[in-house]
Amino acid sequence: MTSKKLDVLFVRPNNSKKIYQGLSKDYSAIETPTWSLLLAESCRSIGYNVAILDTCAENLSDEESLDRIEELDPRLLCFVVYGQNVNAGTVNMSGATRLSKFVKDNDPTKTICFVGSHMSALPYDTLEKEESIDIILANEGVYALRNLLSLDSFDQGALERIRGIGFRRDGKSFLTAPEKPVPQDKMDIDLPGYAWDLLPYKEKPLDLYRSPMWHANYIEKDRSPYAALYTSLGCMFKCSFCMINVVNRDDNERVGTASDYAGMRFWSPEFIIKEIDKLVAMGVKTIRISDEMFLLNKKYYEPLCIMIKERGYGEFLNMWAYSRIDTVKKPENLKLIRDAGIRWLCLGIESGDKKVRLEASKGKFKDVDIRYIIKMVHDADIDIMANYLVGLPGDTHETMQKTLDLSLELCTRGWNMYAAMALPGSRLYKEALEANLELPNSYVGYSFHSYETLPLPTDSLSPAEILKFRDEAWTSYHTYEPFLELVEKKSGPEAKHDILEMTKIKLKRKILESKDAVR
Repeated sequence: MTSKKLDVLFVRPNNSKKIYQGLSKDYSAIETPTWSLLLAESCRSIGYNVAILDTCAENLSDEESLDRIEELDPRLLCFVVYGQNVNAGTVNMSGATRLSKFVKDNDPTKTICFVGSHMSALPYDTLEKEESIDIILANEGVYALRNLLSLDSFDQGALERIRGIGFRRDGKSFLTAPEKPVPQDKMDIDLPGYAWDLLPYKEKPLDLYRSPMWHANYIEKDRSPYAALYTSLGCMFKCSFCMINVVNRDDNERVGTASDYAGMRFWSPEFIIKEIDKLVAMGVKTIRISDEMFLLNKKYYEPLCIMIKERGYGEFLNMWAYSRIDTVKKPENLKLIRDAGIRWLCLGIESGDKKVRLEASKGKFKDVDIRYIIKMVHDADIDIMANYLVGLPGDTHETMQKTLDLSLELCTRGWNMYAAMALPGSRLYKEALEANLELPNSYVGYSFHSYETLPLPTDSLSPAEILKFRDEAWTSYHTYEPFLELVEKKSGPEAKHDILEMTKIKLKRKILESKDAVR
């Protein structure tokens, strides 16, 4: 125990079994708790005493988590509810609220704060629905949290003076005046890195974390140790299905819509290379760059890649990064990032139909030859995780099949297909509310892989039809012989075997259980 009272304990919740079903035990990734690490370092840098409890990585029960919480006895318990996919902020509310209720039932004196994309999207609804939550942070929460910790007590009068939070005032949900996100010129100062040393298992803290199978080239032993970090926050684009930018919000509307807050902020390359130095020193070779658009701004990614290469890290690092397919422009750029150890690019292709892409705000794709871009990336010795969406506005059986056919033709070594969801914070969510469409009645219903998954319908497709197509397409691709041959050639027969074993795990879907589910 520390001699100084713990100011805040950052809690990363766990509900992986419900979110991923049978994939959770061996196949889903276990990400480092990125925002817990960022917020912990931010608060610690100005003198607060902080700790992190990662219930997911340690696979703790609610009872075990409560024991840890009681032992540490923080002034403030801050649940950090994000995750590795765009839907994870809402999905992880399932485990977070279960644990917060358990804590409150056993110790009503604990002050519980929540921060994450769901709170940014639906601040009033969260406070009205979840009685165990005392305070919410209305955007990324950096400044609101610092100011909250400066209070001697968390009574109503004190809370009213803190910008950017929500609580119950006289029994009703109330938001104070908005607080700004960290501005560009303060990124290195007010978000000064990751508190890696606060993770469990001090000697090898990152051994508890594992990459997705594909990132490790489908080789199990290479999945750990693993870490994820950002070099930038936010996105310049306004895709209707995405809610990433909702944590940038600076207003108090009841329903936040991410496309209203598009924008990016960057850490300096000199700052990020120091974080990569730390990870390399801890023996980490498998790293995810979590930025939404890593290749968008050459001013930031080029000097970083040069520094990584100059250190010799590119020879052994296996990193992956996101990009829009229309930002992958020149072979020399690809050579630079490959030399820096970026061996995978995660590209959002979304749909094989141009009209569907346009409808989802992917308009620039009309000027992009997708096949040429994929070939150019492969020619640079960079593998691709291709992301596809079915059930977007305008999709039909024919356009979904067109998307699957394109994916088979491109034959990338990584493949994801999701059914489009009205994720809280996205424009699709707001449009679904306005159209009075049926939405999931539970947090876990927003998971792409859960039993309760409920995608959006289109004009011609029911949610069940879309989900059935997606699940069958997933099996079709991962048993597709040219794909398996590619995996075996690069990673060996054991990798092929592991993929085929994974295809034996069938996700249960509530909306597909009825005989009348699919017309």
